Amino acid sequence: MTRATEPPAPPPRTDLVAAARIGGATLLLLAGSLALFWPGVATYDGIAQFGQALAGQFEDWHPPIMARLWQVLHGLFGGEAGPMLALQMTLYWTGFGLLAATLARLGRRHAAVSVLGVSVLPLFLGWQSVVLKDTQMLGAMLAAAGIIAWWRLRGVRLPVSALLAVGVLLAYATLVRSNAVFATVPLVVILFGPARWWARALLTLGGVVAVLGLSQAINHGVLGAGASGVERTEAFYDLSAIAAQDPAHPVGLTPGEARTVVARNCVKPFFWDPLGTPDRCGPTLERLHGLSAGPLYRLLAEAIVRHPLAYAGHRLAHLNSTERWIVPAGWPSAIPPGVTEANPVGLRSPGPAVPRWQMLARWNAESPLGWPIAWLTLALAALVVAVRRPQAPLRDFALALLASAIVLEASFSVLSIASDLRYHLWPMAATALATIVLWSEARWSRQAVLGTGVALALVILPGGVARLRLPAPPTSYAAMLR
Repeated sequence: MTRATEPPAPPPRTDLVAAARIGGATLLLLAGSLALFWPGVATYDGIAQFGQALAGQFEDWHPPIMARLWQVLHGLFGGEAGPMLALQMTLYWTGFGLLAATLARLGRRHAAVSVLGVSVLPLFLGWQSVVLKDTQMLGAMLAAAGIIAWWRLRGVRLPVSALLAVGVLLAYATLVRSNAVFATVPLVVILFGPARWWARALLTLGGVVAVLGLSQAINHGVLGAGASGVERTEAFYDLSAIAAQDPAHPVGLTPGEARTVVARNCVKPFFWDPLGTPDRCGPTLERLHGLSAGPLYRLLAEAIVRHPLAYAGHRLAHLNSTERWIVPAGWPSAIPPGVTEANPVGLRSPGPAVPRWQMLARWNAESPLGWPIAWLTLALAALVVAVRRPQAPLRDFALALLASAIVLEASFSVLSIASDLRYHLWPMAATALATIVLWSEARWSRQAVLGTGVALALVILPGGVARLRLPAPPTSYAAMLR
């Protein structure tokens, strides 16, 4: 028999042993995470969803798929937030563990250890202890990516069972976070779609539009969620911001409404919330609440055409805020909470060690490792490296992660109403993993390393100066509203 007809040799035993060790370490990290953070931290959003799960009445302001799932798990296991924490932690560690074990099996042990290093960053793990739609999305997407990596990085086609698991996880991620479609669709298109870039772009655009429409049908028709009007908040925010810059000639608002918005300081780059609160500008926009989404967004389109600079200035100011670039130190809504908010539904706080862990997360958030803009810069630099390489399993997987991260971040330039760091958890984690995978495939050229370093410096230095020089922001939600 010639060598050409011999069956492929199995992976070396040392690789399998290394993968098994990574798997064992991941199981220990999962167990340790559950022990440390049990029964999970709940904030306002999680408390509201648990209340819906208990009452059996759902609305679409929060994802009904999560409340429905919580209802089922609570009925089976009790434990308040515990079952949801166990779910999102298991998904989180499954994703990191499978990718790390795959890299170890391929002989890339340093990359495998680096993946686990990312998984224990205090900011990522600290947020994963909070039972939220964002952390449920992160867990589901990481688990899907890990399953894909286990097969694709070894050049093996996914079996049907793995494809079904990935489909369920990505569907859940899409439904559990309203803007997750900008992450899930590019990931699927790059990994399973056509090779040509123009075809990928068209398929991504069409897929996003189709999934957005389908999601609404599922939320209301299948999951039985009542309409809350959440889809109109973006129009309220943008219309009010445009009108505030030219109160004499607003679109959508009357001049009197626009002047009131300005007088009460209700337009803030940080978030839309003052426009929805009863004691601020909520009553001022009451007339707009009578309009459905279609007429509202037609008014917004007219406002953008008539006042393009006002719109661009507003969106850039908000993008800077949510990307946490030129902002003061301690910019709010970055640090994962260490205790559960007071609530009437019986959700408890974890033990006293959790606030100490979240103190580490605070330091992490204040460093460039906690700035979405720094991760976006790295993602763009890594994308340049990836597209210059020939097609290969490692490169293609990294490219899919980067496309998912960058498209989601890009969506915040036009579709975002708040600056919470948790919205960026998946793009940050995906960028870290893609960079590790690309580096493990082949060292970056000196030119690529230098270019990435310069790009990061141009982002980090101004951001650092801003944090040293700008006045401290308000330290409470109520103060941010003023």
